Parts: sequence; structure tokens; C-alpha cells
Amino acid sequence: MKMTKRALPLAALGRAAVLTVLSMAASLAASMAAQAQTLRPVDVARGLDHPWSLAFLPDGRMLVTERAGRLRIVDAAGQVSPPVAGLPTVAASGQCGLLDVVLDPRFAENRRVYWSYAEAGEGGNSTAVARGRLQDGRVDEVQLLFRQQPKVASSQHCGGRLVFARDGRLFVTLGDRFSRKADAQDLTNHLGKIVRIEADGRVPADNPFVGRPGAAAEIWSLGHRNVQGAALHPETGELWASEHGPQGGDEINVVEGGRNYGWPLLTFGRNYGIGTRIGEEGPRPGFEQPLKTWTPISIAPSGMAFLTSERYPGWKGSLFIGALRGQALHRLTLQGRRVVGEQQLLTRLNERIRDVRQGPDGWLYVLTDSPDGRVIRLER
Repeated sequence: MKMTKRALPLAALGRAAVLTVLSMAASLAASMAAQAQTLRPVDVARGLDHPWSLAFLPDGRMLVTERAGRLRIVDAAGQVSPPVAGLPTVAASGQCGLLDVVLDPRFAENRRVYWSYAEAGEGGNSTAVARGRLQDGRVDEVQLLFRQQPKVASSQHCGGRLVFARDGRLFVTLGDRFSRKADAQDLTNHLGKIVRIEADGRVPADNPFVGRPGAAAEIWSLGHRNVQGAALHPETGELWASEHGPQGGDEINVVEGGRNYGWPLLTFGRNYGIGTRIGEEGPRPGFEQPLKTWTPISIAPSGMAFLTSERYPGWKGSLFIGALRGQALHRLTLQGRRVVGEQQLLTRLNERIRDVRQGPDGWLYVLTDSPDGRVIRLER
């Protein structure tokens, strides 16, 4: 039968449709295969008292903070050192204590490590940042770089994540201390803010509120409740953060300088127990909307990391987030700034996941938040 001129494009369209369907099927099969892969949790170390953060040393050992105020070194065999000496006194209570630890980007040259912790003082305590040189099981030349103002009589919402940007500046996440949520919108203080400082504690000249009368010059962004997870996007260099909501309303945000992230005026969370609204849900001009929220039930997101290795087929580029209340590791699939998929991992551990990091070997490592906390490597 002779094909008419009208039938030709229809036949071509049919072939294109078949190819599209086959392509979609292949993509779905690859996605299902990636979802289906199993993880094998391997204990690296245990017996840690509420570990909060870990950092990998160039020689393969790890620095691990314990919230009670101890910094430990864990070797490749899982041996945990006595506490590293030289740290300042830590005001450990409730959610606050010794928090994050990161290496200086030039650690191989200067041996500097940075840590965040709750510092006591007049009026209560606040999150502070210090640095020192790591030498033979102790830190020397300790310098206080930053302290949150004001100090508050609270043991909650200390924030405390530290992230070095590509330009060497240091981001510090700071909570609203729970009782002072309205201050997250007040530029005269550091409550409910993310700040950016130079590696030596000075204020960068290009911070967004430098020169604004009454504003704290260290502020990078405002309107945060309690950011306990933060990481740089490996391609864009943007700061991504996970934030605790109250009853629901946990968030993922890309944190940009000078932006207002809404708390407590805009939130998907509700008042504890009674479930009433705290603010609007937005959108609203002048405020940023989250990329993702967990509502009505909070997962209590903590540490986060982007996967850049090939260790887990199909997962490269995923964002991993530890969940405390949710007792799981969440894997988010991204398309640019869009979250297009979510998977819960490690649910059978029945453990609060405090931190997640990619190791120099490409494997993911997690910390479990308990009196018998573990460092776990996720193999497959």
C-alpha cells in the first residue's frame, strides 16, 4: 500500500513516541535500580557520647566531637583516643555543647581546626567559634573568633554548623534559642541568623549588612529557627541548609546573602501540642520560600552532605540528610534547585542520625546520636 503524504509525519510521530516511551522506561528502570540498592552499615567506632560532628584528617583518621565537650580522634581501626586537650570550657546542656568541627582549607600547611560550642557568660550561654592548631593530641594557640550575641538562658536551638565557602570565608549557623523567636527578624542581634566571617574572625567587607545602622555586621541571612545541617553545593558553591521547624515545617533552603527566610513570620510549622498557626505560609514578597518542607510531621533534620563519588550507582549528585526524630537517612534527588525525589534509608537502625559526611574514600559515614553513639560507614 502506498503511503500518503499525510501519513508520513504520523508514522514519524509514532516512532518518536515509541522512542520517548522507551527512553522513559529506561530512565524509570535506572531510577528503580538506584532505589533498590541496599546499604550495609559497617561500624567504624562506637562508645561515643552523643557524637555531633566528624571531620576527616589527611592521614585517614577522623575528628569526632561529643556534645558533652570532648573532641576525639578515631583511627582507621576504630580506636577512640582520649579527649584532645586544649579546648575551652564548654557549656554542655540539653541540645547545646561541643558542636561542629571542620578543618581549615589549608590544614596540611597550618594544622588549624575550627569548632563551634556553647559558651557560658553573663545572661546564659551562646554559640561561639574558636580555632587552634592540632598537634599530638592537643590544640594549641586557641583563638576565639566569634560569639553569638546576646547570651540567653537556654539549652535549646544552638545551631552550630560550620561551612567554609570556596573563597575561604566561614559560615556559622545560629539558632533562635527557642524562647527568642521574634529576634530572628531583628538585625541588631545574632539570634536566628547565619553569619559569615573571615577565617580569622574579621567581618568581610562585602557582607550584606555592613554599614547598615544598628545591624550586626556579621549577619549573612536572617529568619532562621535552628539550622543544624549545612553544606556547599559541589557544582555551584551555594550554601544549602536544613532547618528544624516546630511541629512540622522542617525546611531545606539555599541560603543567599541578605535574604530573609521567614521565621517566625512565614512557616509551615505549627505551635507544639495545639497545632495552631505561628505565621503565614507564604509566598510573600521579601521572604524566601523553602525548596522543600516536611509537614505536618517533623523529621528533625541535622547534618547534610552532597554525594560526589561513584560508590553508589545512580546516586551521585544526591543530597543526604540525617534525621533525628525521623531516625533515618534521607536521600533527596535534585534537578537544579528542585527536589524531585526522596528515599528513606537506614530505618532499621532505629537510631537518630546526627551527621552525614562523604569520606575521602567516597563512602558515606554517619554518626548516631546516643550515649553509645557510633561512626558507621555505609557500604554496598
